[in-house]
Amino acid sequence: MKQDLPETLAPQPAPGASAASTTGEHTPDTLAALLATQREAFLREPFPAWSTRARHLRALRDVLFANQDALADAMNADFGQRSKAEVALAEFVVLKQEIDAALKHGERWMRPQRRRAGKWLAPGRAKVVPQPLGVAGIVVPWNYPLLLGASPLVCALAAGNRALIKMSELTPRTSALFADLIAQAFAPDHVAVVNGDAAVGAAFSALPFDHLLFTGSTRIGHEVMRAAANHLTPVTLELGGKSPALIGTQARFDYAVDSLLLGKTLNAGQTCIAPDYVLLPRGSEAAFIARARTRFETLYPQFATNRDYTSIISPRHFERLERLADEAQAAGAQLHPLGPRDAATRQFAPVIVTNAPDSTRLMQEEIFGPLLPIVPYDTLDEALRYVNARPRPLALYLYADDARTVDRVTHETVAGGMSVNETLMHIAAEGLPFGGVGASGMGAYHGYEGFQTFSKMKPVFTQARLNARGLIAPPYGKLFNTLIRVMLRF
Repeated sequence: MKQDLPETLAPQPAPGASAASTTGEHTPDTLAALLATQREAFLREPFPAWSTRARHLRALRDVLFANQDALADAMNADFGQRSKAEVALAEFVVLKQEIDAALKHGERWMRPQRRRAGKWLAPGRAKVVPQPLGVAGIVVPWNYPLLLGASPLVCALAAGNRALIKMSELTPRTSALFADLIAQAFAPDHVAVVNGDAAVGAAFSALPFDHLLFTGSTRIGHEVMRAAANHLTPVTLELGGKSPALIGTQARFDYAVDSLLLGKTLNAGQTCIAPDYVLLPRGSEAAFIARARTRFETLYPQFATNRDYTSIISPRHFERLERLADEAQAAGAQLHPLGPRDAATRQFAPVIVTNAPDSTRLMQEEIFGPLLPIVPYDTLDEALRYVNARPRPLALYLYADDARTVDRVTHETVAGGMSVNETLMHIAAEGLPFGGVGASGMGAYHGYEGFQTFSKMKPVFTQARLNARGLIAPPYGKLFNTLIRVMLRF
């Protein structure tokens, strides 16, 4: 969660650029030159035919999936342990669906859409023409480096754009391999990957892209938006936040716990839409902990040597999670670990947390790891007030089978996305956009909405040869006044 022989499968460096220049060290000047090279290339071909766009998508698919094992190995090395099964499920399967959908529907997406001109402009004609924006910038986080680098790229290519991609420095092997693979499939004036530290990332975000998509933390999202504002660059921000899960009073309780645990353990909770806390009926806390412990032992037997559970990305992130837990415990919370943790391997089994004060950082910050506070409620009204008193989340999960509860939660909360009786899976639904709201982001992509994000939906009005425009032109007089009265009549 991150192109054909004549033009892109055999990269031909554009003037002033080379394949090596897209993967080496960058300065603001070299980044600006790379952007200028892509923009010049775009102006030479501002509206690629669908056959060209489809070739680019197939080239991207072919080079990434031909190197699936190498990419999984690189991620495993970067994380210390990254489940190969999870990489296949959460990155490659979702990415394949994104590419397949674009190839299947993209030609239809790019067709002009007829719109009503209105009776007073008849017989003029109106339409909306999807037009490529130009050069897109994509900033990729470390937690799903393939999906969150390639998925926005699919949308940008389907819309006919060129793209620069900034990968994360926290996954250096994956980022380097991704850059090499993209360089095999694309000329640098079409798609290029930029690697480097936070300073390179800041310079990248300050470039005058035609659209900038950033996936990452809310804190960095503020900085990216400020940088983009200098050029009035439109942005799509996919941020994080505290995504709540609500277990209804009539929910299938064991199923809800099992499902939430799956969502929290995928990638060891290092997922922007992982459940961040659970609202559950008061009195069911002990049952939640007991069921979670039993289920975790089933999912990850012999945890210390289990290869299906992903490590925390770095010692710094591991220590942060420990501090969040320790601070909450010092403030009166109780910790209920479902398994051991090991700083040497950065294996961190889930910890259920009860009675955590709202003032603790655990309850204020996005957790981004396998800590899961549970919060009891007495009435649905109380649970909804709790959710709505906090910044709007990227995701909301509801476990309920009664239509009244589903309807109330759907309409009385605002979130980037929602799943009912499921966790995480809305991001994999082919026809659903993915995006945040408020503090969890702005804009959306995936599927048709992704195509729209990277397109200018240009309105075009065509006047008919025979028209009545002259009737409402100066000099204004009696006929004009009569027409205006007719046009304003209710």
